[in-house]
Amino acid sequence: MKIDKEIDSFLEELIRREYSELTIKSYKIDLEEFSVFIEKIGKEELNDIRRNDIRHFMGELLSYGYKKSSVARKLSAIKSFCRFLVRNKILKVNPSLSIKTPKTEQPIPSFLSEDEMEIMLDSIGDETELDIRNRAILELLYDTGIRASELTNLDLSDIDLKEKLLLVYGKGGKERILPLTRKACETLVGYLDEVRGYEEGAFFLSKSRKRLGQRDLQRIVKRYISSVATLHQMSPHTLRHTFATHLLNRGADLRAVQELLGHESLSTTQIYTHLSIAKLKEEYKRAHPRA
Repeated sequence: MKIDKEIDSFLEELIRREYSELTIKSYKIDLEEFSVFIEKIGKEELNDIRRNDIRHFMGELLSYGYKKSSVARKLSAIKSFCRFLVRNKILKVNPSLSIKTPKTEQPIPSFLSEDEMEIMLDSIGDETELDIRNRAILELLYDTGIRASELTNLDLSDIDLKEKLLLVYGKGGKERILPLTRKACETLVGYLDEVRGYEEGAFFLSKSRKRLGQRDLQRIVKRYISSVATLHQMSPHTLRHTFATHLLNRGADLRAVQELLGHESLSTTQIYTHLSIAKLKEEYKRAHPRA
């Protein structure tokens, strides 16, 4: 089908624009499901696809028990794909334009308390090279709130320890410069001096001296978080949530946190105000005599 060919072209564009592997994989799965549905309802040409076809696809997913959040993600992929088709003059009209995203309850992300974070970091020794590397990884994730892909893509040249600055390439290849704390810099210097060295290339290395992969990073972070807390999510993103929550709890400006996280929309960052309110309620219940 022609739609499959255009899906491949769309994914190639995402690769050129340096989207993360995880994002591209998700788009591929979602659009392939949509392709199967379009073929099933007998649409042979892309310009035959109508608004109601997309709505029918969403309705079918919901009837199969998909969560609204999953359907919303698939609709987002379809909308991006349709914009690509219009931009490349393959579609005359965008059939997804006026379709509203299903309203979903935004779950409050998992995060560690300040005490749990301190205990976790203090529990990492310096007996082995892996200990030293893992501590540097966790310190940097908590220090900056960067994404897993942003950390694994770091090169030595992206970190200026003298100026205490970090250059990060975020979603869509967008750059942002983040400050580093003295403590994080000391930990990173220790890693460079005792483990990695100062040759150019990937900053965080695996046991085989290759660039650290995201799966290895996930395993490392999960192991250390599980030693201090039981959360429904234990991943590098948990430390990103922890970073943002601790900043807001200590009075940081929401827009400043938005910049640090690399969010395009302030509404994405606002989830962390819910975390602060939840913390406030918890303290109220704990402290008030009648709570």
